[in-house]
Amino acid sequence: MNAPDATALKAKDFATDQEVRWCPGCGDYAILKTMRKTLAEIGANPDNTVFVSGIGCAARFPYYMATYGFHTIHGRAAAVATGLSLANDDLDVWVVSGDGDSLSIGANHLLHVLRRNVDVQYLLFNNEIYGLTKGQYSPTSRPGTRSPSSPTGSADAPVHAVSYALGCGASFVARAVDVGSAVLGDVLKRARDYRGASFVEILQNCIVYNDGIFDGLTDKKVLADNTVVARHGEKLLFGKDNERGLALSSGGFGIEVVTLGENGITVDDVLVHDETNPVLAGLLGKLGGPETPTVVGVIYCQPRATFADTRRDSSSVPSSERDVPDLSDLNAVFHAGTVWEVN
Repeated sequence: MNAPDATALKAKDFATDQEVRWCPGCGDYAILKTMRKTLAEIGANPDNTVFVSGIGCAARFPYYMATYGFHTIHGRAAAVATGLSLANDDLDVWVVSGDGDSLSIGANHLLHVLRRNVDVQYLLFNNEIYGLTKGQYSPTSRPGTRSPSSPTGSADAPVHAVSYALGCGASFVARAVDVGSAVLGDVLKRARDYRGASFVEILQNCIVYNDGIFDGLTDKKVLADNTVVARHGEKLLFGKDNERGLALSSGGFGIEVVTLGENGITVDDVLVHDETNPVLAGLLGKLGGPETPTVVGVIYCQPRATFADTRRDSSSVPSSERDVPDLSDLNAVFHAGTVWEVN
């Protein structure tokens, strides 16, 4: 089919006739709305777009997008998406997965998508809980989280999604908040334009089992004091009047919050975001909590060859120059290399 006229696309063109079935107030609704709007704005072709999901609340996403979709099994969305991307590099492949789906049973598959730099957009909906299976604590749940599986509070140290992605060798890492449509929309556009594995953590509210866990990042009264929007080449300032910023700590091995005008601090002391710096990305990604703001936006972006490009380059080497047997001769394959004879 011919691609649709990008100028004529509207968000509703990406909506299906399926009833959206999430709990009223779930953050997934906001993400879905922003996704439809973003794809319309960039003129994405529904016939070349596919959403792949695993198991969990987020996994219903493909039913609500008027594109191709694949609802797979628990933790295996990344593997299926890898196959789709390699089989047809014209496809625009999106993976939608939750924190349990991605970082527990699916952590191994996510690792390989990122290290290989498979050309997919991987969206991790992080509500820090297992919502579909009635509120057990998840790999990202905070210590002390009370749930049906941890009535006295979880004692587990949580997996940090951004740190995990960077540790896996991801070449594009970003973060956004479900109801922060402006930042989320910008991040989705950047992720879609990126050639390779783009990893996006979306902090998302579970209104039933973990309600309000991200209130500090969504309440307009305190949002500006708790969020830094990272933009390449710009100062890492935040606060209602940009009166605070992030600077290197006195020892030079960490990041601290500073207030302009205090102790001789000026805007020159505030760090400039460099999304190509992996060390800075690691420091920024770990911020967030009572003492430091949470960084959203594109945290790291350093393009490199995709998995498909690497495979294509290696397969272009003539067989005569490769140290492999002639695969057209099965007998030669069986007898290639060292052979043990058992009498």
